[in-house]
Amino acid sequence: MCPTGVRLRRRPEEARRVGRVQAECCIQCNTSHSLQLRSVYGTRPWQFPGGNQDTGEDPVQTARREAVEETGLTHWPSSPALLLVHYLHPEGQWPLPRVGFVFDGGRLSRDQLDRIRLDPDEHSEWAVHSWAEWERRMNRRGFARLKAVEEARRGSGPALLITGPASSSAPT
Repeated sequence: MCPTGVRLRRRPEEARRVGRVQAECCIQCNTSHSLQLRSVYGTRPWQFPGGNQDTGEDPVQTARREAVEETGLTHWPSSPALLLVHYLHPEGQWPLPRVGFVFDGGRLSRDQLDRIRLDPDEHSEWAVHSWAEWERRMNRRGFARLKAVEEARRGSGPALLITGPASSSAPT
């Protein structure tokens, strides 16, 4: 039983990921469009490079490590700006809330984009599209996160996005 009273019926290796901190890098190409990776898991959502925090890491270290692991690129800003804190209410297979941090991963040139090497166990493709195209391709929650990150990048400062069933007006 976890602190919220929800019985955890997960294998021990899965339980380590429940309620964990996640960190991501928002990376743009020189055309100001965001890079997204296509997950091989579940509904195959488009997402920023990122993932779960390992023991001993802070969120910036997690975002950098995950970006390197998921793209093969090794040049990242030393002090990336925080763009978004994303709080996700418990739902479905996640009985505890999750918190994600999205950092500014900088801009990539066409040459750098051409050097991306995905881990086929995690992602099947990468893409850079216009906002209209991302809105068409992404689920509502994914696009709401992308939009909040872009607004923060354009000068409104770090944003807080809350999603999930406990938030009636939140994107799902």
